[in-house]
Amino acid sequence: MQFRAEFFPKVSAAKMNHQQNIMLIGSCFTGEMGNKLAAHKFNVLQNPHGILFNPVSIGKALSHYATEKTYTHNDLFLYQELYGSWHHHTKFSHPEANVALSQMNMERTRATLFLRNADWLIVTLGSAFVYEVGEGFGNHQGVVANCHKVPADKFQKRLLGVAETISILQEMIQTVRSIRKDIRVIFTVSPVRHLREGFIENNRSKAVLIQAVHALVDNETIQYFPSYELVMDDLRDYRFYAEDLVHPNYAATQYVWEKLIPVYMTDDTVSIMKEIASIKLAVQHKPFNPSSKQHQLFLDNFLNKTYMLQQAHPYISLNEEIQFLKDQLSLYHHRVD
Repeated sequence: MQFRAEFFPKVSAAKMNHQQNIMLIGSCFTGEMGNKLAAHKFNVLQNPHGILFNPVSIGKALSHYATEKTYTHNDLFLYQELYGSWHHHTKFSHPEANVALSQMNMERTRATLFLRNADWLIVTLGSAFVYEVGEGFGNHQGVVANCHKVPADKFQKRLLGVAETISILQEMIQTVRSIRKDIRVIFTVSPVRHLREGFIENNRSKAVLIQAVHALVDNETIQYFPSYELVMDDLRDYRFYAEDLVHPNYAATQYVWEKLIPVYMTDDTVSIMKEIASIKLAVQHKPFNPSSKQHQLFLDNFLNKTYMLQQAHPYISLNEEIQFLKDQLSLYHHRVD
């Protein structure tokens, strides 16, 4: 008897590899996939503006990268002794305006340079609800990327329509391709449940995003990866959510990651990923007896393995792992002496 319908996403004809550049932008689920790509030594840049949930703010951020916007004092507002930006996550807020601006402009510059050479853009859409701020908080009016804990009565909340969202996403793609013509775009919808909006409202929001994305997908240069469906329809169980019943837990995110690999990675890339994973496990290994001959052989083996992998694939940076293993061997010899 079958108790679950497992979902196997369609395999992409275009594949990712370690010589490509991958930008990720969007909701907090972006970090889950971005961190896993980074851990396997892919060249990634994720959320230069911090976490962004709605299509409008994601589109604005990408526009700022493309147009090389410089943030000034006019882009800031002061609230509870912190200077923040309605375009950015709260992590950029700071008691000193110049410090906040320096961080924002540094990340924008880094994002522009990265996007010019990006091969993939992964956009994770979180919510179709937007919050618009009026007068009284800086010069910005309209949709905000983050409410910065400003009282709710300072905003107007509304749900984007499907046609409006399609237009926003189309403009987003055109903007990105104005500086990187051949970039491939992957849209995905976050399985994080925005229950503070309400159960029905959360479903309406996700439906808008899914409908809009599929109006643009061509399965070649614009693709859809079903993160939302894998968690909500395949796993379909509260066991795969954290205690807040909103965020997918480790098992769920790992499941989505394991489904993504055969869709976008070749066998050769997967083989490299496995070697990198084994080296990282060796680096994290806690020996029972650090002074033992057995542990020295273990370190020697993985140091040689890391050197060989680095030589075979010089575009992958393993300097941190090499240095760690060398330092551990040095400590071993120091103990023996």
